[in-house]
Amino acid sequence: MELLKLAALDTEDLTVISAHLQDAILRPEDLTYLAGEQRFLMVVRRFDWTPDVPPRRRLAGVHFERVLRVKTRDLAPGDAMPMSLLALTFEATDAPSGHIDMVFSGGGAVRLEVECIEVRMKDLGPVWEAVARPGHEIDVTTAPGPAA
Repeated sequence: MELLKLAALDTEDLTVISAHLQDAILRPEDLTYLAGEQRFLMVVRRFDWTPDVPPRRRLAGVHFERVLRVKTRDLAPGDAMPMSLLALTFEATDAPSGHIDMVFSGGGAVRLEVECIEVRMKDLGPVWEAVARPGHEIDVTTAPGPAA
């Protein structure tokens, strides 16, 4: 079993980590901010997008360094309802500073105000079969004419 280990120091690297974390499942209790260490941690059950293998999930840890402030939307600390991570994005405010946004299914979000991008993701070992591959419905309005 090969464990994935990734680091991000720029937006391109963060996009790669975001792709590997797409559809990761977690609960608000899996998120921790260590303000004194300027570190934000999360443990996720990420979907393993490796092609040509049965659907499976892996336990992974992610930590964000140089975090100055954390804001959340629609996340209740005691909520036991699992949520799915849709994407990680970065927007510069005063480069290299900016904010990393985590967008979750159901409208929840976390914004990390950071000095710069410094993120690490590492598989922690356990692997188990998933019931199915995650899918996303796209609302499509079909009309004649050029694509927008």
